[in-house]
Amino acid sequence: MLSDVLANILTTQTIVAIIGSAIFGLFMGAIPGLTATMATALLVPVTFFLDPVPAVATMITAVAVAIFAGDIPGCLLRMPGTPASAAYTDESYVMALQGGAKKALGIGLLSSAFGGLFGTAVLVMVAPSLAELAVRFSSAEYFWLVVLGLSCAAGIGANNPLKGFAMLMLGLAIATVGMNNNAGIPRFTFGETGLLDGVALIPMMVGMFAISEILRYATNSRRDFSEPIKSTGSAIRASAAIIAKYPVQLLRGSAFGTVVGALPGAGADIAAWMSMGMSKARSKTPEKFGTGHPEGLVEAGAANNSSLASAWIPALVFGIPGDSITAIVIGVLYMKNLNPGMELFTTNAVQLYSLFAIFVIANLVMIPVGWAAIHGGSAITRLPRRVIMPCILIFCILGSFAINNSSFDIAIMLFFGVFAFFLEEAGFPIAPAILGVVLGPMLENYFVTTMTSSGGDLTAFLSRPIAGTIALLVVCVWAIPLLRLFRSRQSVPVVTS
Repeated sequence: MLSDVLANILTTQTIVAIIGSAIFGLFMGAIPGLTATMATALLVPVTFFLDPVPAVATMITAVAVAIFAGDIPGCLLRMPGTPASAAYTDESYVMALQGGAKKALGIGLLSSAFGGLFGTAVLVMVAPSLAELAVRFSSAEYFWLVVLGLSCAAGIGANNPLKGFAMLMLGLAIATVGMNNNAGIPRFTFGETGLLDGVALIPMMVGMFAISEILRYATNSRRDFSEPIKSTGSAIRASAAIIAKYPVQLLRGSAFGTVVGALPGAGADIAAWMSMGMSKARSKTPEKFGTGHPEGLVEAGAANNSSLASAWIPALVFGIPGDSITAIVIGVLYMKNLNPGMELFTTNAVQLYSLFAIFVIANLVMIPVGWAAIHGGSAITRLPRRVIMPCILIFCILGSFAINNSSFDIAIMLFFGVFAFFLEEAGFPIAPAILGVVLGPMLENYFVTTMTSSGGDLTAFLSRPIAGTIALLVVCVWAIPLLRLFRSRQSVPVVTS
């Protein structure tokens, strides 16, 4: 079988497809607003003219590279290229301001490659078993999973947990705008038709991260507009040395991302956000987060790419999309007569294992491609800030408009940019609000679905063993910090006069 697999891979068409899609994925991920999902959709017409293995290889490679490429504008310009990279944009940007842009991106590159290889190994070895676990999840389990994600990541970027919680609630409130709810009733649109589809995530995210940063530079007279961001060190060698200090975080992020990715509908976004929150919660030095600390970058970077591979588990075994990307890929699989299901593991075993090998190759190809992108992108850091900022503003406007070809999205971007500027000046973190907008619709949908199927019985959220277990984890996430706070107050000696 090995010779047949190599024969499928080592063809001119497959090699060209991998290299071309890697460059394409790099471009799509590095431009804010052009997501990995959009890259997958744009590749569908190309697959019409390719054989089955190179057709799917284009999507595997493009997505793997695009998820990493989203880190580049996030680190250098504070403009996350993808929602997954938004989870650690602030951390990497602070590191870039300290002269560690190459290190931050190198950590993301190597962690993503390791996470992708880890997820691929799990995909090869335990695909049927994990897929069987994934299909046991009902809406109740997904509800608690989303709550767990919100709980773990509520403190991201917040020195004051209460402010982080407040921003999370703000994000959940913003997620209720529009008519994308189970009842299909317009909510909080104030008669504005542009809000019927809700607040667009990408324009909002670009505004809150990039526009607020532009305003900060424009209003801070202590900043030297002629001073560029310094970027020193090696993108690979120095980053590898840093990652070696956090082996537990690397493995934990890879394993956690693999589990989350295998759950239909979860995806890299949730994996990255939850891993970043878990990294801070489990860290021995949580106070360093937000100061350019690499620990969270290692864990979240490994989680986002490991989830990409494991998302294929339910897709290949049951034809159930693990995320929006595999939902598109499933259509291509059917078009190429690689019908998902257990028969795929028997009748098309050679082609299936060829795809597994493509996963390995894609994550290895990502390293040299990413290295070239890091060194090419670092040229931006040598430009004066007074030159970069107007260019960023232009890209923000173009990227926000390109999402829906709507000028209303530009207004959304500008509004949330100004709003975020004042919030950050008051010490409120932005990341929890973005997380609330991402997970809010899922939280509401799973809650309503569970209540509808159970006839309004609240015990349905705890009646299943897996749901009860996840609910217990949520309780622990909230209870442990409160117990620590209570004990610390009890241990403070009372001074009497």
